[in-house]
Amino acid sequence: MKKDIKNRKDIEQLVNVFYQKVRNDKSIGRFFTELPPAHWEKHINIMYNFWGNILFFTGEYDGNPMNLHRHLSKINNIEKRHFIRWNKLFTDTVDELFEGEKTTYLKMRALNISAILQKNIFTNKNIQTK
Repeated sequence: MKKDIKNRKDIEQLVNVFYQKVRNDKSIGRFFTELPPAHWEKHINIMYNFWGNILFFTGEYDGNPMNLHRHLSKINNIEKRHFIRWNKLFTDTVDELFEGEKTTYLKMRALNISAILQKNIFTNKNIQTK
């Protein structure tokens, strides 16, 4: 039986395994492999803080994912299929490593955040192209 996500160490494990998969993925890997190593290390630490804050309300994350993803969409042409792939890799990785109440909550929050990002990015794209 797998354990539930309980602490920062578990978050770090999840983020590390997930982003290893993401970076090797043919569909979305390019969004992450193009980052220079120094930026990559910073990104991973931000993700530890982001997901730790989502799950444990740590207050360690201070950022604006909406603005970041809007910017990335403009320069990299992010499409809905990329979000679908990210969602699948994320939920599959979570399920591979953990199970329990916090695990279920994290997957739900990830999908909700993804939906909000998509709505904002693709609604704005449609408005801008009309």
